[in-house]
Amino acid sequence: MNKFDGVIFYIMGVSGTGKSTIGKLLSKEWGIPFYDGDDFHPQANIAKMAAGHPLNDEDRHDWLIKLNSIGQENSNKGALIACSALKKKYRTLLTTNLKRHYFIFLEGSFDLIHNRLNSREDHFMPADLLKSQFDSLEIPDATENVITVSIHLNPEEIISEIKKQLN
Repeated sequence: MNKFDGVIFYIMGVSGTGKSTIGKLLSKEWGIPFYDGDDFHPQANIAKMAAGHPLNDEDRHDWLIKLNSIGQENSNKGALIACSALKKKYRTLLTTNLKRHYFIFLEGSFDLIHNRLNSREDHFMPADLLKSQFDSLEIPDATENVITVSIHLNPEEIISEIKKQLN
């Protein structure tokens, strides 16, 4: 039995923080499934972002419901789900009817993340939308069962810091 059986981990942060990279590494190490929230955006959301327009609350609602459903479907075995989870009300929706959950907040400076986005290929989110994500971001607080890790660390150090904070 894995100590993370039944725990849903939402790996959160603005675009370009490494949510997918960290989620895949943790999935391999912990033996629980990883779901990339980007894979569940409706085509209309992807087209809107690709055209340089930020998503609003209405655009995100059904997507957040879907990610919560994935969490509920995996609540017996546990899962990692990458999702921006920018606002507290989004995080509340994501954790509805989940008994055990954590948010892993990957935090970094605008300049570092902007540079990462500019060097990233084959992603629908243009670097120009990063400011809108920072504007929307509500930093999670201790009441939200959150682990905060700086992305100034390399992926292995981020994994190590996450495990340290969980123990």
